[in-house]
This record gives sequence, structure tokens and C-alpha cells, in this order.
Amino acid sequence: MSEPSILAAIVIAFLLSVLLSPMFIPMLHRLKFGQSIREEGPSSHQKKSGTPTMGGIVVILAMVLAVFLVVLFFADLTFNYQIGLLMLVTIAFGLVGFLDDFIKVVVKRNLGLNSKQKLLAQLVVAAIFYFVLRQYEFSTVVHIPATGLSVDIGILYLLLVAVMLVGASNAVNLTDGLDGLLAGTSAIAFGAYAVLAWYAGFPEVAVFCAAVVGAVLGFLVFNAHPAKVFMGDTGSLALGGAIAAAAIMLKMEILLIIIGGVFVIETLSVIIQVLVFKWKGKRVFKMSPLHHHYELSGWSEWKVVVVFWLCGIVFAVLGVYIEVWVL
Repeated sequence: MSEPSILAAIVIAFLLSVLLSPMFIPMLHRLKFGQSIREEGPSSHQKKSGTPTMGGIVVILAMVLAVFLVVLFFADLTFNYQIGLLMLVTIAFGLVGFLDDFIKVVVKRNLGLNSKQKLLAQLVVAAIFYFVLRQYEFSTVVHIPATGLSVDIGILYLLLVAVMLVGASNAVNLTDGLDGLLAGTSAIAFGAYAVLAWYAGFPEVAVFCAAVVGAVLGFLVFNAHPAKVFMGDTGSLALGGAIAAAAIMLKMEILLIIIGGVFVIETLSVIIQVLVFKWKGKRVFKMSPLHHHYELSGWSEWKVVVVFWLCGIVFAVLGVYIEVWVL
């Protein structure tokens, strides 16, 4: 495949995101789609109340349009089942997030969808994704990074798909707590998978991942501190589902734990906080997810974001290194 198609996907998605955001932000203001800030969160975040949310719509729209344009104008690309399924998962998880956001900001129920409703919707999407994959005789073999070992898990692959899509979407959602944090870390992670897709000979998946990179970087122009718009669950659930789907398409499922290391750590911090508090009645962190702990420890919001971006780069480079150069 030609590298220009990947570069084109990044540039087109970036430009679309930058151009669309100034149109959507005033509209979100007029519709009063403002973010409600939880009282139990850091007190410094209360001033963010009312900032437009659901900005993930821009990210999804910019990515989808960019992919279509690149596939249309580059002869070596086709709109195959891989792109179709990646789009399906991204849009479907985005719709779940949109409904969650809508309930929060319009219905004024701050927690949005309850956990059972959200989980059921995510599992339905995961099941559809799996069964469509199997129609194309998609392999159920799982490769263990850095070992050269592979295991065919058969029907248990359905469970793996469900765990990955649900787990990644919620992990990415937890990371979306500071201005620019998720936009930056997701751009880094998708960038790593774009490189791996190009290296492994999956041009359509590479273009998809590259388009996501461009879309979130364009969104970051307006989401960096102080944010003019938030991604909301619309964007975070879509990105989480998308990166898990890309990892599955590339048969690099386990590698997501490394490339998405920041998301994994954020999720573990919440799990540890809850379990230890229930067990001993004590908190391990000042607040979870982990980025709030550092905020309450005196770090500026921007410092926390930059450090987490740097950690994301380390994890991404490590993941690419393991896949490309180890064994």
C-alpha cells in the first residue's frame, strides 16, 4: 500500500475536525448541551460546568468522511468488510454514548444510562461484531506477544471480543476526565495501530486508524486546556470500541493491553480504589481515576495531561517494538 493514503487520512480528518468544530460548538451552546460536573469531583472542575459536551460527534463525523474520501480517491484501497465493521462498532458505541450524554444533559439525570442498560447495549454490539466476523471465516487464534505462541480458543473468542469491546470502551471513558487527556492519548494509541496495520499489510485498517488520529488531533485544538468543548461519552465510548475492534482486526488482541497502557492503568486505579475501600474502608488514591489523584496532589491539570501523554507514547513505542522487532 502507499503511505500517501495514510497521510491523506490524517490530514483530511484533521482539517474536517478543525472546520466542523466551530460549527458544532455554537450549536451545542444553543441546545444547552452543557456538561454537568459531579460535586464529588475536584473542586477546580466546577468552573467547567456548562461547557458544551457531545463533541465526539465531530470526531466520528470527521473520521467517517475522511475514510470515505481516502478510499474513494486511492485505487489501492477498497471499502471492504474490515472498514465496514470498524465503522459499525465506532458509530454504534458512539450512539450508546450519545444516548448516555443526552440523558445527562437534557433529561438532567447526571449518571445517564444505568450500568445494566449500558452493558447490555455494548454486549449487543459486540455480539453483532463477532458474528459478522465469523461470516468471513475470521480466525479465532490468539497470538501471545513476544512469545511466538498462538492458541485457538474457538467459541471462547466471542467472550474475548465482548471483554475487549466492553472493557476498552469503559477504560477509555474513564480516561476522559481532563482537558485534552483522552484526545492526546487516543491519538497516540491509534497512531501505533496505524503503524502496525501498515506494517502487517492491512491498508484499510491503517487508513481507519490514521483517520481517527487526524480527527482527534483536530478536536484537540478546541479540547486542549481550557477546553471549549468536551468529547463526552459520545466520543469516548466510540473511541474505546474502535481501538478494540482495530486490535481484533489486526489479530493483535493482547497487544492492546500494552498500547492502551494508560487506559489500563486508569481502570486499575478505579478497581483498586473500590476494592480496598470496601475491604478496609481506606482509599489508596486521593481520588480515582488516577489523573484526579495527581491533580489533588498539587499537579496542574496541564502537567497531568502532558505526563500521561508521555506515558502513552512510551506504551505505544513498546507495543510497536514488541510486535515488529521481538521475534
